[in-house]
Amino acid sequence: MSDRQQLMKQITEISFVIDDLVLYLDTHPLDTDALDQVTQAMAQRKELLGAYAKDFEPLTRCCIRPDTNNASGQHTKYAGQKHWTWTDGPLPWEGGM
Repeated sequence: MSDRQQLMKQITEISFVIDDLVLYLDTHPLDTDALDQVTQAMAQRKELLGAYAKDFEPLTRCCIRPDTNNASGQHTKYAGQKHWTWTDGPLPWEGGM
């Protein structure tokens, strides 16, 4: 499994954990353990999304950083140039894994 695939797998897994915790919190809004877990999971997801954007391309609009995304220079026509990184790819849903 490539580094890109491994990172995407981690993002998918932590996203599932968050979705599951959110569903639980919808019916148990005062559960402090679950609140702590979702806070930690959201921080981890944010970190993983940032790492993916830095090395490949942003997966969400909030991860777009024209001056730092795709730092490896791979998967872009604009290597070494500040640019709108949303168009770098290929994206996972385009078979870019």
